[in-house]
Parts: sequence; C-alpha cells; structure tokens
Amino acid sequence: MRVVAGSARGRKLKAVPGSSTRPIMDRVKVALFDILRPQLESRTMLDLFAGSGSVGIEALSQGAGFCYFTEIEPRAIRTIKENLEATGLSDRAEVRNQDAFTFLRNTRKSFDLIYIAPPQYKAIWVEAMQAIAERPEIVTADGRVIVQIDPNEYEPLNLASLVEADQRKYGNSLLVFFKHCA
Repeated sequence: MRVVAGSARGRKLKAVPGSSTRPIMDRVKVALFDILRPQLESRTMLDLFAGSGSVGIEALSQGAGFCYFTEIEPRAIRTIKENLEATGLSDRAEVRNQDAFTFLRNTRKSFDLIYIAPPQYKAIWVEAMQAIAERPEIVTADGRVIVQIDPNEYEPLNLASLVEADQRKYGNSLLVFFKHCA
C-alpha cells in the first residue's frame, strides 16, 4: 500500500495488523482521486471507519486542507498515526478514537468530503448514510459523501437530504457518490 500522488507520492503506508480492516486497492484509489482531484484543494475531509488512513492521507497528499480520521480499533489508530508521521501530514490531521456513529451524532463540524468504507456485509454503510442525512449540515452545500462497498451490498437509498449522484465499479469495489438534494 502506498500514496499514489501528491506531496507524499510513493511513500509506503503500513496496513493495520490482523484482518479487521480491508485496504483500498491502488487502482480504486487512483480512480477515486482522478474524480475528486478537481474539488480537493484546501477542502476538509472526514475519513469515517478510517482503517489505515490511506484514503484520508491520499486526500491530504493531493491537496486537501485537513482530514479527520475516526476509528475505534486501537491497532488502526496507531497505524493511522504512524502513517501520518511517515508522510509528514500529521499537522493537517486529527485522529479520533471514537465510534463513527457517536462522532456523526455529536460533531459540530462540516465536511466537504466524507469517505465511508465500513466493515462489509453488515449494512453499516446504510446506517452511516442515514445518520448523515439526519444531520445534513455536516456536509457542506457543495460537499460529497463517497461510500466504498462490495457491489453485493448495494441497495438504493431514499434519504431526505442526500441523493445518489454517481456509481463506479472496480472489480469487487463499488464507489457510490452522494450529494445534497437539489
């Protein structure tokens, strides 16, 4: 696993020990950031269920202004902090050892990008999207929410404040993009 572009390009990232997380494949990450790059500069991001932190770190490397990482697994928290140090991006990040749903219910912050890659096959992504839709102010007016799931987990969502804007499938990874309703 590595940073694919930007200021930390080529730096190797540590994976979380064990099998509790599933890292994003480089080809999916490249495709994702080809889509996000035009709207990334100086933006604030939330990497929910952050795992190793590779998506948020990639965003910082490619120009995001700040990234919040939420994770409850202690080994993942250590890995995120080590990866931020190794890439020199710690000064533009905050790592929260907190349940994602508690964070979503209590944050007073707004985010330009929210990336959700939860544990698979538990419908956690649906619960996360519902929690965000209940508090639409946590996504800026032109912000985006991106979900990474297995294509078999997908189901259409009817959310009061967010609408599906796009989907991209890369092997066994599906990226679903949401934005505010018009």
